Amino acid sequence: MKEQGEKILKRAAEDGAVVLGFGISNIPLVDFLTARGTRVEVRDGKSREKLAEKVDIAEYERRGVHFVLGDGYLDNIPASVIFRTPGIRPDTGGIPDAVSRGALLTSEMELFYALTPAYKIAVTGSDGKTTTTTLIHKLVSALAGKRGSKAALGGNIGAPLLPRVYELGDEDYAVTELSSFQLMTMRDAPETAVITNITPNHLNWHTGMEEYTSAKLNAIGPGCRRAVLNYNNEKTRFAASRTDADVMWFSSAAVPEAGDAIYLDGGDIVLRRGGEVTRLLSRGDIKLPGLHNVENYMAALGAVIDLFPLDEVVPAVLDLARTFGGVEHRLEYVRTKDGVDFYNGSIDSTPTRTAAALSALPERRIVLIAGGYDKHIPMEPLGEAVLAHGGVLRVVLTGATAKLISDAFAAVGVPAEMYESVPDFKDAVIRAFESAKQLGADTVLLSPACASFDAFQNFEERGNFYKSTVREL
Repeated sequence: MKEQGEKILKRAAEDGAVVLGFGISNIPLVDFLTARGTRVEVRDGKSREKLAEKVDIAEYERRGVHFVLGDGYLDNIPASVIFRTPGIRPDTGGIPDAVSRGALLTSEMELFYALTPAYKIAVTGSDGKTTTTTLIHKLVSALAGKRGSKAALGGNIGAPLLPRVYELGDEDYAVTELSSFQLMTMRDAPETAVITNITPNHLNWHTGMEEYTSAKLNAIGPGCRRAVLNYNNEKTRFAASRTDADVMWFSSAAVPEAGDAIYLDGGDIVLRRGGEVTRLLSRGDIKLPGLHNVENYMAALGAVIDLFPLDEVVPAVLDLARTFGGVEHRLEYVRTKDGVDFYNGSIDSTPTRTAAALSALPERRIVLIAGGYDKHIPMEPLGEAVLAHGGVLRVVLTGATAKLISDAFAAVGVPAEMYESVPDFKDAVIRAFESAKQLGADTVLLSPACASFDAFQNFEERGNFYKSTVREL
């Protein structure tokens, strides 16, 4: 694997490298390449003025980096080594033509995978990726630390890993969260891959569910030794037939009929292997609320259970479960004001995420804030989740998808008096608080079921704005 990575670097050094997109992962990539003396051309759709707000273009030009910016930045790409930022489709602009002329299309993440000797663990899926990745990293850090080994965290979470590639040895671990955008062109699978679930997402970017699903399944392609798959999800259950890896099922509902599995037995999370059942953890020990977080712990256990002795894993996960309060923007408690608890779930960018957030608050009387950027995902499941909860008193719709969601609500029978549209996000938060007091709700939940890009740079910015607005109430 490392030999393949060095071949990529050698080719880039000889022929030059083209970097498409100059953002979070590709800025350190350019630093990495130029430090090795590689000739680099950066291409980005932003104007020079816009890009200069975030990076010192003149400094990179002094280091020999050439820039092609603005309209047409994907035209006439020279045939060399091309590093694609995840948000740029591989069939866009002049990329296919460059590849047909002999260019190697890769990415920062793929180069890291090709270079690192560390044991690679990847997590992908439509929902639950970040929490599951975080749990795995915390567990591996604690357990590997006893051996004197390291665990690095990166990919679609944390800092880019490429600058640390030479810090990691073959006794270390790289725990990565991978999106469908990153996986779409990935050639090398991790040794252990977790697929939390596959439900409709990013259909404004992918050509459809088939392409989206295919990208996710690259995580369990050649080189994968252990596939940790959700037995409750139809597409991840099917994925078992698409991999040569050993499969570890996890399930919060039906007990898998055969194979190794982690599942719920009453209130306990248990491991079944070779006909023997071992208790791992009580559901009541998990500080994070909701069945979806029970599944996240199951998936994390499936990833680490054979990397370390079981008698070390069990106490480590118990300690983590009792103390870990969650990741920011994921059902994050913000404050209580006039008897109303405010929660921030800005990460919830699909109806299934919002359904999980609602299910984690089963006894609550809720005013829900939903709406945002349109990813071309059906919104009827959001209405069904609102009805199924039974305690949602009002939904305040905002952003670009407010009309789309209201139409979906009407289609599934959500009473019209249960929802209203407030276009401005800050006004929507204020209106949600007013509604909570009027209706006797005890919870205001931001769980948008949509992406943030209609009004914010990302879900973190949306969540932080929500929290600052709530604290000003």
